[in-house]
Amino acid sequence: IFSGTPVLNPADNGTSPETYTIVKSSSVDEQALVKGACKFGYVFDTRTPNHVEIDALGVRERYEILNVLEFTSTRKRMSVIVRNAAGKIKLYCKGADTVIYERLSPDGQQFTDVSNESYEDWKETYYKASTSLQYRERKLEDAANLIENNLILLGATAIEDKLQDQVPETIAALIKADIHVWVLTGDKQETAINIGYSCRLIVHGMPLLIINEDSLDNTREVIARHSTDFGDQLRKQNEVALVIDGKTLKYALSCDIRRDFLDLCISCNVVICCRVSPIQKAEVVELITTHTKSITLAIGDGANDVAMIQKAHVGIGISGVEGLQAACASDYSIAQFRFLLKLLFVHGAWNYNRMCKLILYSFYKNICLYVIELWFAIYSGWSGQILFERWTIGLYNVLFTAAPPLAMGLFDKVCSAETMLKYPALYKPSQNADLFNVKVFWVWIINSLGHSVLLYWLPLLAAEKDVIWSNGREGGYLLLGNIVYSYVVVTVCLKAGLVTNAWTWMTHLAIWGSIVTWCFSVFFTCNFWPTIPVGAVMLGMDRMMFTSPVFWLGLFLIPFTALIVDITFKVGKKRKKYQIGLQPTKLTSAT
Repeated sequence: IFSGTPVLNPADNGTSPETYTIVKSSSVDEQALVKGACKFGYVFDTRTPNHVEIDALGVRERYEILNVLEFTSTRKRMSVIVRNAAGKIKLYCKGADTVIYERLSPDGQQFTDVSNESYEDWKETYYKASTSLQYRERKLEDAANLIENNLILLGATAIEDKLQDQVPETIAALIKADIHVWVLTGDKQETAINIGYSCRLIVHGMPLLIINEDSLDNTREVIARHSTDFGDQLRKQNEVALVIDGKTLKYALSCDIRRDFLDLCISCNVVICCRVSPIQKAEVVELITTHTKSITLAIGDGANDVAMIQKAHVGIGISGVEGLQAACASDYSIAQFRFLLKLLFVHGAWNYNRMCKLILYSFYKNICLYVIELWFAIYSGWSGQILFERWTIGLYNVLFTAAPPLAMGLFDKVCSAETMLKYPALYKPSQNADLFNVKVFWVWIINSLGHSVLLYWLPLLAAEKDVIWSNGREGGYLLLGNIVYSYVVVTVCLKAGLVTNAWTWMTHLAIWGSIVTWCFSVFFTCNFWPTIPVGAVMLGMDRMMFTSPVFWLGLFLIPFTALIVDITFKVGKKRKKYQIGLQPTKLTSAT
């Protein structure tokens, strides 16, 4: 076994500044095996594409590499065919215990080499398979099966795979947030169940449904029997753990029973799929995304998890000792499993809240302004005249109301990070789409339409009774447009403040700065003619507007009137005692 371990592992070595050997490999498991053999005196020395050299108890041995049958997730094994210095041909094979057992020689005491004649015959078959243009993968698998048999068991290795820090606590918090956790692992069944207990996914006393079948008919029968046992509780959460191995999962994912299998899985609080291949992991995720409305998140740390990560709605890779394949293929990369809580409960909830408000507020502020042109068209007898100066329409979203949604989308927090982590139930509004759905959308639309009505008709009623301004002139439609525009800017900025949970200095700058920017723009454009030969119609408009008591009275009363319902709702919402998880603002004030 110690001679075969360095030969089987596709490792390389290097030299450190301290001149001792460093083993390099794509897998930490292979590095551990090579280092373990080294401690027993079998030192891996050199590897080239054609040979490998080892130091076996002080004796230098050289092996010529004839063929390498690569590892795949389907084969679950790899083999190397070598010729030693004596000219004898040997095949070394390593893989999962389930695939190695069935290839062992019936007479375990008999040790034989591969004869030259047998190898040459097999080599010709393998060459034809490798150069085939049709069904190449299947032919290569068949060729490998011809020589990977009658093996002699040299030894077995056990790989310690410790849980990372705070994994049980993280899973417990996910469950409190009504997130269903499924485990898809390549470990054998006993190991997978023990992991379930150690991470507290399976609690002691929880019934286990273990499905290990060797045929499609048996799998169908077992799934049907368990589904019948659930009765009315089918497709409802039950305190039951379902454990299924990869061989049975292959039958369970068949087209005719996959929906029944999914119903059975949904009926269990815990689902553990063991001895599964990377393709099966992806198929399980695809089964959920295709036949349910659930949002799936896949998290893994190795190359075997890449397919699963890419199939899920959200893929998270853990970068660490298993390499960077999962991290590179993921949507988000974290260093440890426990960081998943902060990613979901803090940044996930914060950004969901921000994006919902940003989208709804963008609809709101545009309806407030542009629907006013509809009310003016009705009032003017559909004359085609616009109420606002053209440059103000173009700069509305670009300058005068751009900062409040930007500050809201970047800095708003539903409550502090500590509170979000302390109360996992605060994540539920994100799951239930409480902040963005059809009902909420139409509430905002109706609210914005109501504001547009008040922001146009109230100033019109205040100014239409032959009001004489300070310069002795009567105001026209353009003055009315500037007044209405001013009220709109003030109202939508104050609305942003009402829906903001966390006020920062950026929030103050965005809201009050937008109002000041509009006032400065009015003053500037009303005074640069004839120095700059544009905007002659605005000349003197600022003095008429800013010196009018009607304007200042309306500036305080009309936005307040438009927002009275919003203010009442905000105050009532703060005063009402919500339960934990339904009112984050209350929790923030209590912490």
